[in-house]
Amino acid sequence: MTPALVLFDLDGTLVDTAPDIARALGVALAGTGLPPLSLDTVKRMVGDGARELIRRALAAAAADGAREEAAFLRFLASYRENVCVASQLYPGVIEGLAALRGDGARLAVVTNKPGDLSRTLLGVLGIAASFEAILGDGDGFPRKPDPTAALSILAKVGAPPDRAVVVGDGLPHMRLARALGVTAVAATWGYVPAAALARETPTFLAGSFQEAISIIRGAPLG
Repeated sequence: MTPALVLFDLDGTLVDTAPDIARALGVALAGTGLPPLSLDTVKRMVGDGARELIRRALAAAAADGAREEAAFLRFLASYRENVCVASQLYPGVIEGLAALRGDGARLAVVTNKPGDLSRTLLGVLGIAASFEAILGDGDGFPRKPDPTAALSILAKVGAPPDRAVVVGDGLPHMRLARALGVTAVAATWGYVPAAALARETPTFLAGSFQEAISIIRGAPLG
């Protein structure tokens, strides 16, 4: 059965944003007199919002918390100016979204990334119009895994939870799926190791965006 609604994560699921996040984080840390972190380290830190990213980065650099707010503001300013320089859609995203829409599914994004930056990024990449809603941090809802934002989208499109699917590479998105009681497809092509995702007991594990789409189109729902 075709899902009524598919809720996607953004960073590490639809888009490889880590290079641009790492660059902006490097600017934020430099202003605090700290060296940049490696790309692999940054990938392990994303997923819980920009402020938590700064906290983790400062902790990794053994910095004191007093500099957190200044680093946070520097990060946002730098990232906002260059939100899509090296960021790229994962292979198969355009085709996969089109296939789901062709099946009659409605699509949305729920992310812990700032909502305004999420909409800008997906607009630059040419896929913002594929989604009924793109909700993120600062849009008036608690961050994932709180289900409030997702529930608002379900209500907006008139989709029952048992006809919804979530797709994400992060632990918050897997926990969101559990809070909603919906099918969860764990994106092992993203930033969180497959073993960590498996411990969240998702319905399915997918190794590529194309595989995730195949799973969604064939998964029994309802």
